[in-house]
Amino acid sequence: MLTFAEIKRSVLVSLWFMFLTFPIMVVRVNPIEEVVEWRWRNLIVIGAGSFALSFVWRYMMARKEAGLKRKEAGGEKAPLVRRIMDRPRLSRSIVGLVVAFVCVFPFLFSTYQVTIMSTALIYVMLGLGLNIVIGLAGLLDLGYVAFYAVGAYSYALLNFHFGVGFWIALPLGGLLGALFGVLLGFPVLRLRGDYLAIVTLGFGEIIRLILENWNEFSFGPSGIAGISRPGFFGIDMSLNTATIYVYFVLIGLVILTVFFVNRLQNSRIGRAWVALREDEIACQAMGIDKTKTKLTAFALGATWAGMAGVVFAAKTTFINPASFTFLESAIILSIVVLGGMGSIPGVILGALVLILLPEYLRAFSDYRMILFGATLVLMMVFRPQGLITGVRRVYRFQGDNGRNES
Repeated sequence: MLTFAEIKRSVLVSLWFMFLTFPIMVVRVNPIEEVVEWRWRNLIVIGAGSFALSFVWRYMMARKEAGLKRKEAGGEKAPLVRRIMDRPRLSRSIVGLVVAFVCVFPFLFSTYQVTIMSTALIYVMLGLGLNIVIGLAGLLDLGYVAFYAVGAYSYALLNFHFGVGFWIALPLGGLLGALFGVLLGFPVLRLRGDYLAIVTLGFGEIIRLILENWNEFSFGPSGIAGISRPGFFGIDMSLNTATIYVYFVLIGLVILTVFFVNRLQNSRIGRAWVALREDEIACQAMGIDKTKTKLTAFALGATWAGMAGVVFAAKTTFINPASFTFLESAIILSIVVLGGMGSIPGVILGALVLILLPEYLRAFSDYRMILFGATLVLMMVFRPQGLITGVRRVYRFQGDNGRNES
């Protein structure tokens, strides 16, 4: 409800913003003509905008507090995903529409749009892989891009030196990613929290620096070009056909990833990961092998990164160390956090939002990073659990009263 106190507070906020931005947005000195330009219109826009945004901010904060009170009172609604799953007809209709759209997408849109979507699907694989490590096991990994680089360079080097094809290199890239995941997991078994994040960040930088400086092995900053695209029984494909083929290969790999991650999440090892995430000491006290559980999380998460790296190298036909910087790890981590840690639909939606929106907002290219940062801040304030909250299974024991009757 609009009150005088709220209006007064919004006026003070707008005046404060106008005061802070006055030297930058209003005053402009023209040294050529030696005049000072006063852009009062900018000041009015800033005042009106900050006045309106303060109202929106307080409204959202009030809704957040009301939601917390409903949650404490037990009147919170079920998550959207759970409500859809409880209605089989609706869920089947949504799945059917998504499948139909996915199948006809490359034939309705341009090659450029298909390429963008293929890139988003690669990040879906990376996000689902990192979701195992962070979302399920609770291990903060800031060097995840290292396994991505291992997969990409494994295919590029095998293809360059030995002519190894895509379909042979794909499982090899996953195996090498798992191997490096175990190599990283052993030294950090006793670490957690910030210390684990620092070590994994260092591991990612070590891999990148090795690839950038070991010229005899990785060709250094020049990278590797001429990498073969995925083949189909030796059939020659045009660029457009190859792009569509890679798109459908990625669709198959994403479906495979979702299937395995979902099965792992609901398996014994998945429940062990969740227990490790919630309380490491209690997890160990319950008889769960902490060492095996952590190594399994690192290895399986790195497997999908290695496979995604192989697909990335085959898609672009050129790689160099500049493609595997810390910024990539930050983007993948943002996908998991924005989508919802532990939620498969959330990670998929987060990848599509973070990868596709910057491409479709090129008209705001000068402000894309500002919008990106503002989006993350708003998500952390108003929806810290992510776009789609992970649905946790609840097990209830119902005794057979009939057996107790004499």
